[in-house]
Amino acid sequence: MNFRRSEFDVTNRINTTDPVCVKLEVTRIFRALHNRPQAPVLVRAFDDLVRLYRGEYPGYARCDTEYHDLQHVLDVTLAMARLLDGYERSRGDGPAMDERLFQLGVICALFHDCGYIRKSNDTRHHNGAEYTATHVSRGGKFLKEYLPELGMEDFADAAGQILHFTGYERSVESIRLAHPMFRLLGSLLGSADIIAQMSDRCYLEKCRDRLFPEFVAGGITRKRTDTGEVVVFASPEDLLKKTPSFYHNASKRLDGDLGGAYRYAQSHFGGPNLYMEAVKQNIRFAERITTSGELTLRRVPPETLN
Repeated sequence: MNFRRSEFDVTNRINTTDPVCVKLEVTRIFRALHNRPQAPVLVRAFDDLVRLYRGEYPGYARCDTEYHDLQHVLDVTLAMARLLDGYERSRGDGPAMDERLFQLGVICALFHDCGYIRKSNDTRHHNGAEYTATHVSRGGKFLKEYLPELGMEDFADAAGQILHFTGYERSVESIRLAHPMFRLLGSLLGSADIIAQMSDRCYLEKCRDRLFPEFVAGGITRKRTDTGEVVVFASPEDLLKKTPSFYHNASKRLDGDLGGAYRYAQSHFGGPNLYMEAVKQNIRFAERITTSGELTLRRVPPETLN
């Protein structure tokens, strides 16, 4: 049996902890789809993203969020490129996903969580997870300043709105975009964000050991209501127990708000949707854990912050 490695994507071919591996695969998809010998804009964006997450980008500290780390961003970007490719190859008479829109989609995926990265002079916050509630807006501001450096200033305003398809602080229907293709990019990005993280081989371990501490730092474990404070997640184990319920809600978001865009993965793979197969496998195991109480999580997620 071919066991999937924890550092690798759903095909077990691409090391999602290695920016070079992901960059080569994404640029390969782009060049094949649009018949281009090179992809300089995407190469520059990948290299800048790595500098940002490693603390080498001027004005920014290195990434310190264990869940929303470099592997997560690279995994989402790879999924986004595959959905973009799947859409273009199966769109029929639908509007084309030209090369600039493809590049915009990949760049939005690369930087969709950059709002977790603290400024180097930030003495008020001790961890990027404290920006959980505002990280999408912060990421949009970053892209508004960054895209002109790539010659894509005409997309600077739209990019920030596209990023909101990955967040929950605004409803999808309330996001205003000037062109239907921007909305499609948002749906693809929101879908890539969900299916990439939930198909991670160590998704359940990461939720328990990495996501819960981020939720604590970001104030997500509790919420205030008119009648007082409500506990949303009481412990790492409680978060794990509620993962199947989250999947149920995520499924409705994928099929409803995001228009079933995740299905374009099938067109890319030319067969089963490997992302959804891995997602469902994770959720089945989570359900077994919560009902039996006997199974344990033993996988060790790779480290990307060291």
